[in-house]
Formats: sequence, structure tokens, C-alpha cells
Amino acid sequence: MELFEGNIITKLPQTGTSIFAVMSQMASEYKAVNLSQGFPDFPISGELIDLVHHFMKQGYNQYAPMPGVTVLRQMLSQMFENNHGVKYDADSEITITAGATQAIYTAISAFVSKDDEVIIFEPSYDSYAPSVIVNGGIVKYARLQYPDYSINWDELPRMISSNTKMIIINSPHNPTGSIMSKEDMLRLETLIKGRDIILLSDEVYEHLIFDGLQHQSASRFPNLASKSIVIGSFGKTFHTTGWKTGFVLAPKNIMAEFRKVHQFVVFAANTPIQYAVAEYLKNPINYTSLGDFYQQKRDYFISAIAESKFKALTCHGTYFQLLDYRAISDEPEMEMATSLVKEFGIAAVPVSSFYRTKENNHTLRFCFAKTEETLNKAAEILCKI
Repeated sequence: MELFEGNIITKLPQTGTSIFAVMSQMASEYKAVNLSQGFPDFPISGELIDLVHHFMKQGYNQYAPMPGVTVLRQMLSQMFENNHGVKYDADSEITITAGATQAIYTAISAFVSKDDEVIIFEPSYDSYAPSVIVNGGIVKYARLQYPDYSINWDELPRMISSNTKMIIINSPHNPTGSIMSKEDMLRLETLIKGRDIILLSDEVYEHLIFDGLQHQSASRFPNLASKSIVIGSFGKTFHTTGWKTGFVLAPKNIMAEFRKVHQFVVFAANTPIQYAVAEYLKNPINYTSLGDFYQQKRDYFISAIAESKFKALTCHGTYFQLLDYRAISDEPEMEMATSLVKEFGIAAVPVSSFYRTKENNHTLRFCFAKTEETLNKAAEILCKI
């Protein structure tokens, strides 16, 4: 096909191929054990698959209502009341989305205009900054403190200005596995009190928390909840990342603006999956057991590499484990990740890719949402390096 001969002005001049795609392609090319991209390699619930098939056979295959099917929104309302003590109205304050990334983009598009400032924390999930930039906003980068990746509460207040429109938080945090404490949330609540700042709270790993800790949802704190967009993901919760089904909770005045954009981005999410998830949620054990399930995998992986020269950093949530390799090499992270694939047959993600400046802390991210067979293969390799 002939190329367009006009002048194409890119809105994202610094954006290339996602690091996840790069590392997964490299892993495939070199037939490496792939612990780079965040997806499980074990089967999902047979019951959940049967439920999707059931609702397909029942004829639930056309457009869902724009906000999502009523029964699923009602289940989410009940879940958040049970888990966090807060009541969201199923009709006006909950919307089902085509995954969390769509929800994030839609939320940013609905509220961020030209020259509005948005504060994000680095290292950060890679969709936040491009979504702000493509909508004409200005990204301000706060730096999480290495090695525990905690918020610098001396720095953050100085970053807020009269142009600050939104702050984006992510807990449990991808890529680091850190979590925000109750104290963190209370400080954030105090910081934005009386300001016209919307909090976008990415909580897609809310059920993947370990070590007896509790998820501190923005919905738990009334003065935060009143100005927060809370985003969740059934793909992360039920190991079904390819189903791309997520949800958003927000006060009705915020949700009304979200839906204005949502209807033109995707209109509605997958219908039979929504009905199936609503039915599956009726048994709370299907999500309350996930913390223990993934903690066992984290502990198994850490134990399996205990004799290696890699140092495991603290991970309280998600299904990612950071490993410090400075006892092995001084190579920058991308070079080290490339070497691991090409020379040793194992793929990870350099944490530097989650920084605008590609900061190098000699740390790689490994996904442990894998079978024991996969983790054993990975550990065998890592222990030989």
C-alpha cells in the first residue's frame, strides 16, 4: 500500500512499542521461560468458563446496557459494602468497562484538558502518562522511594499547583508490589481536601495482598471517595486477562462525566462475560482466597531462588516480584534483561522501563503467576547465574 504523503504530527513522539510486547517477543524468539508479561499460565476456573458458555447459550450475546448489566453492578455494590463499608449506587455510580486500561484512558479523557497537570508516581504503569499527554495534559512525575517504593511525603505537597487536575495512585503497585497504608491514604485525604483535584485510584490487584495486610481502597475514606474514581479488573482477579472486563466506581456527578466519554470509546463491555462474573461473585471465596493463593506462589518462587545471587525486594501484593541483581552485574537493566533472554533463556522486565528517565536500580520484575513447573524452570536458571 502507498504511504500517506501528508505531514503526520504524532501526539506521542516518545512512545514506542510496549516493553511487555518487546520482552514477550524476545522470549518467544529465544524460547525462553517467560516471566515478563503479567499473565497466568495456569487454567482459569472451569466453573467460570461454564457460566460464560451457559449465558451465551441462553442468548445473552447482544449489546449490554452502556453502564453494564444491572446484576453485575448490583453485585459490585454489595461487594464494596461488605469489603469496605461503603455503598455505591448500582445505577448511577458503577460502570462496567472493557478492561481497566480502557477505564483509565476514559477517566483521564473525561477530566483532563489542555495544560491540566496530572501527578503520577514512578515507576508507573505504562498507560498513565500517554493517556494524559494525548489529551493535552502535563505529566508531573513523583518519585517513589527505593527500595521500599514508598511515597515521599515531603516532595508530593510541593508538586501540587493551581493547575493540578488529577493524581493517579496504584495500590497494590505494578511493577513493585508495594502497597499504600492507611496512614498514606489519610495523608493523601488531608493533602487534597478543599482542592479541585480528582483522585484516580487504580486498584486492579486489590485481592492480591499478602502477609496479613489489608487493601486500603480509596473508597474507604469518605473525603477521598467523594472525589475518587476507583478502577478494578476482573481479568486480574479471576486470571482472565484476555477477557478485558473491568469496572469503575465513582460518585454520580463524576460518573456522569465518565459515562459521557465511555459511551463513545467502547459503548459497552462483553455481555455474556458480565453475566457469568456476576454469578461467580455470588460465592465470595472465589475472590477472598486469592491473597493466600498468590502468597503461596510468591513464597514458593522466593524459596526456589534462595541460593541464587539475586536479592528479592519486599513484595506485599500483585503477582510481581522484583529481584536486585547488583551482586551479579553492573549492566543497565535493559541490557541485563536482554542478556537473561539470549544467554540464559529467561525473560523479565527491566523496572527502568517504568521510569521516564529510565532510572537504573539494577532491578528486574518477574511475574510469579505461573505453575510450579514454570517457576521451577525459572528458579533453576536463576540459581545458575
